[in-house]
Amino acid sequence: MTDLQLDRIVDAEKLAADLRRIAEQHDDAASMAARADVLALLKKTLQNGHAQAERLLMDDGKGLACAQRISHLQDVIIGSIYRFALNDVFRATNLSKGEKLTLVALGGYGRGTLAPGSDIDLLFLLPYKKTPLGEQITEYMLLILWDIGQKVGHATRSVDECIRLSKTDTTICTSILEARYLTGDEELFDNLM
Repeated sequence: MTDLQLDRIVDAEKLAADLRRIAEQHDDAASMAARADVLALLKKTLQNGHAQAERLLMDDGKGLACAQRISHLQDVIIGSIYRFALNDVFRATNLSKGEKLTLVALGGYGRGTLAPGSDIDLLFLLPYKKTPLGEQITEYMLLILWDIGQKVGHATRSVDECIRLSKTDTTICTSILEARYLTGDEELFDNLM
């Protein structure tokens, strides 16, 4: 197994701590000032991660390892945005079963490989139907990802919708076959699988 040196791409604990500091510096983590700080931090994290992935590629010449490093960078950023939105922006605690949400990587991203500039295919997986909290978190995350320059393909579906649609649409079926858990409720992901 190749040593991917993922710790050189992004420090997940530092990113979480930096986001926590932003939340603490602002009375409202949903404010425009907090959002500007979050965007600046994430843009810098993304830029530094891509630069480090490129340096490692020049050192070891391993394209697949580079694609895995970029995928890892994206995992950390997406997970961090999700936790920041849930805990600091919307201050959601003690979620009901209907409010649970899972983020799932699909396509090449689901396989854990991303080329620089690739689309990020995400599934916002719900247990039943959309809830106000789920819609708010999804919208917040997508806007942040777009604002830091990411191209995001996305769908928001329940487990039942995924199964029903995959029976009639081979693209959806194939994307679910390549699905990979990112963050959120693991049991919900297991139900889909």
